[in-house]
Amino acid sequence: MSKEKLNESTTSTEEQTSQEENGSSNNVGRRTFLTASSLAGLGVIGSQLLGCERKGGAPAVRTIPAAAGHANKSHVPPGKHDDYYGFWSGGQSGEIRILGVPSMRELKRIPVFNADAATGWGFTDYSKRLLGGVLTGDTHHVHLSYKDGTYDGRYAYVNDKASARLARVRLDTFEVDAIVSLPNSNGTHGIFPQRHKTGYVFTNSEFRTPMPNNGTGMDKPETYGAMHTAVDGETMQVKWQVLVEGNMDLCATDYQGKYSFATCYNSEGAVTLEKMMGNERDHLYVFNIENIEKAVKAGKTITVGTSKVPVVDARGKDSAYVMRVPVPKSPHGVNIDPTGRYAMVSGKLSPTVSVVDISKLAAAFEGKIKPRDCVIAEPEVGLGPLHTCFDNRGNAYTSIFIDSVITKWSIAKAIEAYGKKDKKAATAAILEKLPVHFQVGHTNASMSETKDADGKWLIALCKFSKDRFLNVGLLHPENDQLIDISGAKMELVHDGPTYPEPHDCVVVKKDLIRPVKLDPRTGAQYTLYQQWAKEDGVDLLTANVIKRKKGLVRVYMTSKAPKFNTTHFTVKKGDTVQIIVTNQDNVEDLSHGFCMTHHDVNFLVNARATNSMTFVAKKEGVFWYYCPWFCHALHLEMRGRMLVTA
Repeated sequence: MSKEKLNESTTSTEEQTSQEENGSSNNVGRRTFLTASSLAGLGVIGSQLLGCERKGGAPAVRTIPAAAGHANKSHVPPGKHDDYYGFWSGGQSGEIRILGVPSMRELKRIPVFNADAATGWGFTDYSKRLLGGVLTGDTHHVHLSYKDGTYDGRYAYVNDKASARLARVRLDTFEVDAIVSLPNSNGTHGIFPQRHKTGYVFTNSEFRTPMPNNGTGMDKPETYGAMHTAVDGETMQVKWQVLVEGNMDLCATDYQGKYSFATCYNSEGAVTLEKMMGNERDHLYVFNIENIEKAVKAGKTITVGTSKVPVVDARGKDSAYVMRVPVPKSPHGVNIDPTGRYAMVSGKLSPTVSVVDISKLAAAFEGKIKPRDCVIAEPEVGLGPLHTCFDNRGNAYTSIFIDSVITKWSIAKAIEAYGKKDKKAATAAILEKLPVHFQVGHTNASMSETKDADGKWLIALCKFSKDRFLNVGLLHPENDQLIDISGAKMELVHDGPTYPEPHDCVVVKKDLIRPVKLDPRTGAQYTLYQQWAKEDGVDLLTANVIKRKKGLVRVYMTSKAPKFNTTHFTVKKGDTVQIIVTNQDNVEDLSHGFCMTHHDVNFLVNARATNSMTFVAKKEGVFWYYCPWFCHALHLEMRGRMLVTA
């Protein structure tokens, strides 16, 4: 199918705006330049794209600016609330960001794998325990816990690709309560929870390494492997792993709890870019959870390295545990439609999305059909497809990186056209292409990853903004774009500059999230402080006590606007000092903090919460501590003294 045919549905509108954007019809527009330079930069990758040659170097799609008045659709008046929560991963910032949709207002940043000076995360006693001294992270995918195919509002999970960790955020407090390290894993990328209940959270190792990775076998890449890991979403314990031979990218789960999925690129097992693209097809791993659990229960497992986690070794060939569905080429995203029937696999070195019929997988595991027989459609959607999301009308929306468009296509029409020579039928499956700015990575739609997809809003997470915003120097913002998909045509209604690098997002109806307004004084962090207080015979809620142990001075205090109940305390130079502060205020949004001058101590204490930090009193003198969070008309007077003697 020609590229020109694929874009017939948008040609007329684009031609109306091309002269306005480019200055004249003969000028080379920014999209032409960007697409051409992308392909040139890709080099050998560009030549590998299947059936994607351009004629004359001209782009098939031109930029369409948002029409006047469209921004009103995303406007939320002052004092009014958004209809959706948006959960954005923060990429190399190591955080999660909370946005309101459709306003695209940033509401909060949740520090996860990063140090945060505003709250003290990464420096407070509890967060240091969770992070284990590692203060950088790379959060790629954030997903929420499920019940019966939709969000239950309890937890959000997010990966750390840099250090192979999985974190959980409580959605009543929007704060991290658990982090687990994933053994024998390197470059943990895709994650996804089970959708029928809060069961397993699956994680994929993207990078292949020797098993065990202990310095042996490094010169034999053909023996490397990677882990698909099951973490209990309730206890945050690693339950089992499956060892496979290939690089794993994105992850997904079905709606019944039978399967988990991982895209596999570099089935060649190469270690250099040029050699990773030889095969015309790679595959989709399908993990049979019931069979894997039986193997674990029966002890048909191995252990790898020093980890005691049971490992099912499924390297090399299809088995009762893992099946490999052949798909084109270097697949990236795998996404399940709201009916739970289809898995969409995007081949980033192919212009296609492979539609896998999940109902056929059982027959393939039983050997009644071949794994490739589970593929029932393969529409051509554009150059560099990455991710697919859905509305509630049977349509799919795929992000196209090189073309910089969102392609809207009909699942039913794509299935109907598969295997037929009728080009009109194949073209009919492609409903529309909307240009975005520029080189879109992930895309997601409102409630798209649940059975309750509602077809209202779509987010395009674009990697480049170029000159869409004011110049702020060398590091440009990225561009999150909001698209209205509720009508017959997609409409771009909002540009949102963002600090790098939001990688993925989910958009959730606000009624499904039920956060508290005051600290509930429950969970692992509060339990830790209760244990300390019990050891010292102290009431956390009223304490004004200094407890001295060998080498440690614990200072228990409370805060209530506008004062600390402890006005001063004395320690010796070299003492290790632990400050434990409980906020007595019962007023929502009345946060306090504790900052000790000249000692690199600064942390947040929300209403009714307790928090702590430990430091060394380094030199003699008077050092003031104060509340850094504006809380009262006498806020500046809210302070006390630490007296350090010889």
